[in-house]
Amino acid sequence: MAVPKRKTSKSRKRKRMTHYKLGNAPIYKDPETGEYRRRHHVAADGTYKGRQVINKEEN
Repeated sequence: MAVPKRKTSKSRKRKRMTHYKLGNAPIYKDPETGEYRRRHHVAADGTYKGRQVINKEEN
């Protein structure tokens, strides 16, 4: 079984972990409403793919 020969320092560990980060969320302009939103997410007015999926009056 492989065992580390020396303790991994904080700086070495953190240098390696810099590659495990989240990227920016893809945002696009909705052609129907003209607002910016994330892909595959419900818009602020409750529409998704041209259909009303959430009624704002109920919430």
